[in-house]
Amino acid sequence: MLPLDTTADVRDRGARVAVLPIGSHEQHGPFLPLATDTVIACTIAREVAAAHPVQLLPPLAITCSQEHAGWPGTVSISARTLHAVVTDIAESLRRSGVPNLVLVNAHGGNYVLSNVVQEAEGMALFPGRADWAAARAAAGIETPSGGDMHAGELETSILLRFHPELVKPGYETVDHLADDRRHMLTLGLTPYTASGVVGRPSLASADKGEALLASLVESFGQYLAVLDG
Repeated sequence: MLPLDTTADVRDRGARVAVLPIGSHEQHGPFLPLATDTVIACTIAREVAAAHPVQLLPPLAITCSQEHAGWPGTVSISARTLHAVVTDIAESLRRSGVPNLVLVNAHGGNYVLSNVVQEAEGMALFPGRADWAAARAAAGIETPSGGDMHAGELETSILLRFHPELVKPGYETVDHLADDRRHMLTLGLTPYTASGVVGRPSLASADKGEALLASLVESFGQYLAVLDG
């Protein structure tokens, strides 16, 4: 979960792009850990760093999870705090000679990150919608993206492949679809699911998780070319 480079390792690599995993600390139903989004962000960032010349950063593990406040264990910060922290990190990287930063975000509720990237130079948000769509297609994810919202087929597949010890029994029997969530920003997620699950984790598999990550690693190369081409 944490990069173990020394300062000499970073100097010798000479990367001009850093990757910052951004997750959350929120409920993911009764079978996935609160740290699920952080684990996924770190897994994506680790695989990207293994394939591309980037500087891997430690994760931001508590972000904007207000929609999950109805469940025990969820902890959030404000959007303005997340904006400030990411901006400060980018500025610190520039002072140390790394001009570009990719935010590897695995939590859909971190809407403010789009604004952070729009306002900054040398910053990108990954994976984008097109990257997720390509990865879902490559992996054969059956649940449509709108229905696979939380602790569903995609997230469970990644954990089954890369961190199976974190998946508790029971994911096969808690499928729940709630496609009409039009008031979620106002009411949170609790009116739409009792378990916290929105999706079909019963369809998850380690093979799908493997294909998802392979596709995302390939997609990342385009971002590297844009930032440091």
